Amino acid sequence: MDRRRTLHALAALTLPTALPAWAQQTHTIRFVVPYPPGGPLDIVARALAERARESLGVVVVDNRPGAGGNLGADIVAKATPDGNTILMGAVATHAINPWLYAKLPYDPIRDFTPITLIARVPNVLVMNAEIATRMGIRSTADLVAYAKKHPGALNYGSGGNGSAGHLAGEMFKAQAGVFMVHIPYAGANPAQLALVSGQVDLSFDNLAGASANIKAGKLKALAVTTAQRSSALPDVPTIAESGGALAGFDVDTWFGIFGPAGLPAEATQRLNRAFVAALASPELKARLATLLAEPSPTTPEQFAAFVKSELRKYEHAVKASGARVE
Repeated sequence: MDRRRTLHALAALTLPTALPAWAQQTHTIRFVVPYPPGGPLDIVARALAERARESLGVVVVDNRPGAGGNLGADIVAKATPDGNTILMGAVATHAINPWLYAKLPYDPIRDFTPITLIARVPNVLVMNAEIATRMGIRSTADLVAYAKKHPGALNYGSGGNGSAGHLAGEMFKAQAGVFMVHIPYAGANPAQLALVSGQVDLSFDNLAGASANIKAGKLKALAVTTAQRSSALPDVPTIAESGGALAGFDVDTWFGIFGPAGLPAEATQRLNRAFVAALASPELKARLATLLAEPSPTTPEQFAAFVKSELRKYEHAVKASGARVE
């Protein structure tokens, strides 16, 4: 009996639960990506998981697509806040969907702990090159002038109602004081094919997706949508550079890492340090460069403030667009 008690006592002393779960480097971290495998967020998440292995241990990417990213985000929102479950969130899950979906299973602010912004990808205002030449449009200022002179004559395509391209177009219309017809397509690829073929006049496309057709001369890049020029297209001005009502225009696609609400400060800082260090590696910089994404590491506090500002920005855009998913 004494021997049995001794063995039980020794076993209790060596249980891994003697330390907080987030401190046990032997535990596997579940990195939820709320989109299908092979996409930009998945590619970056896998690269981050590999680079962070030295400091965090095994990080396994778990693709959970569905409901525009809401399914995967909700999994993390409801996870135990021990540092073993994290999310690759994005502008859709944390700034657009809260206003787009009639019923969201999570709160984008209260249900998450921001860890770090990962990257920002500029969008680009592009026109079908032949149409731009025929209409004499060479700049954003030309586009605005044409749209004001010919209300409703121009149209723009997007990957669907409530998509980033749709909302960028609505923001542009509101700030520039112009009217253009929105034509939604079932995804980014059909929208781009329609633009290249001349079925639509222009779009606010993801820079990575549009770059090949820009270089081929099929699309004319009028401006990038971010506040600063893109290093990938340094000669293309920003929309804000056209001045006037568009001086403050700033829209892009971003993604970053979140944990569940209530994540201990020690766990948050540990994860932040690991992923910020990973972003500084030549391998990650090269991988992001292929996606034309700008590395954007932050502190948890900076990321939290950024998410709140993005949520406010898209509230008006989504409501003005009339887009709604029941």
